[in-house]
Amino acid sequence: MQQPINKSNRLNNLSYAIRGPVFEKAQQLEAMGQKIINLNIGNPAPFGFDVPDEIIYDMIMNIRNAQGYSHHLGIFPARKAIMHYTQQLGIHGVTIDDIFIGNGVSELIVMTMQALLNEGDEILLPSPDYPLWTTSVALSGGKPVHYICDEESDWNPDLDDIRRKINRKTKGIVLINPNNPTGAVYSKEVLEGIVKMAAEHNLIIFSDEIYDKILYDGNKHIPVATLSDDVFIMTYGGLSKNYRAAGFRGGWVILSGAVHKAKSFVEGFNLLASMRLCANVPTQYAIQTALGGYQSINDLVAPEGRLCKQRDLIHYKMTDIPGITCVKPKGALYLFPKIDLRKFSFKDDEQFVFDLLSEQKVLVVSGTGFNYIKNDHFRIVFLPSAEELETASNRIRYFLEGHRVRVDEMEMA
Repeated sequence: MQQPINKSNRLNNLSYAIRGPVFEKAQQLEAMGQKIINLNIGNPAPFGFDVPDEIIYDMIMNIRNAQGYSHHLGIFPARKAIMHYTQQLGIHGVTIDDIFIGNGVSELIVMTMQALLNEGDEILLPSPDYPLWTTSVALSGGKPVHYICDEESDWNPDLDDIRRKINRKTKGIVLINPNNPTGAVYSKEVLEGIVKMAAEHNLIIFSDEIYDKILYDGNKHIPVATLSDDVFIMTYGGLSKNYRAAGFRGGWVILSGAVHKAKSFVEGFNLLASMRLCANVPTQYAIQTALGGYQSINDLVAPEGRLCKQRDLIHYKMTDIPGITCVKPKGALYLFPKIDLRKFSFKDDEQFVFDLLSEQKVLVVSGTGFNYIKNDHFRIVFLPSAEELETASNRIRYFLEGHRVRVDEMEMA
């Protein structure tokens, strides 16, 4: 009998819940003719958020110039535009050679961990996090260690918890700011505290700032790289969210601060960038136009903008349901509501998302899918139209009412 061909052992305990089992169940239902309301993935285009016309135009006009491989770091005009953007933000000392362009931020995150980690090295990650970060650390032989983000403090990182979890194996701290899945925008005091710890322990800060322009209610995003020249910081950004160009796969990472301390690591990162030859070239021609052109995202996040109004709607509808609470997002595209499990008949967030899909054909993602330490949250994407969000929220309310535990049952429990 032939032996089966098995996956790598490194994959055994890893998952990507955004496209995990509940997503596969949704696809099965759609194949059977069911219409699913998809609130699971931050993909702007299917919901009518188009890439600005000038970006499309520049890609078309330069398509003949994009037939061959580019420089492995990226084309010069794109990297120069990103360098100028760092100057606008107030990040000091960034040169053309400190900028790497990738096939989305996702590729660059994986490359970062592959270039850095040896077996058993530890990376501190937020809980909840965007799960690609955790998976990339584990796939590269490292150990993901999650620090608490405090719901009672607008989901800011808990500095004391980070401090307790730093040891001689710790190599760096990951920040996701503005945050996916909570919508938090971190305070300056918290960021300064993290920078101070990184300086004390010679740690790298990896700052995922892909949502840096998606801010509501006048909230300001502070790039952590503007707070220190003495810590080596890698800042990740791209086109997928601010410019609604998720399918173009255009991302970048900016090296700043104490780059001289990381010469060997940068050599390794450069090697990996060379091995994949280059990032996709047509999209690189869109970067200069995107960063230098009219920032249409500002219209969408303004008080009368579509994204802001949809955030307000779904937040009101969710928090109006008895047993559901939610910190209002300050940025990004997501709501991260909390379920009071004592009031409902399902045991945890995973059962909640499966049963909601089965009964009401609404697809959301469990909080534990984002490596959250508690099993009582779920993530909603508020990209769909107001009408569809209204329908989805009504279905969620109806579903929860159908699973509500009666007072006498609660007393018996």
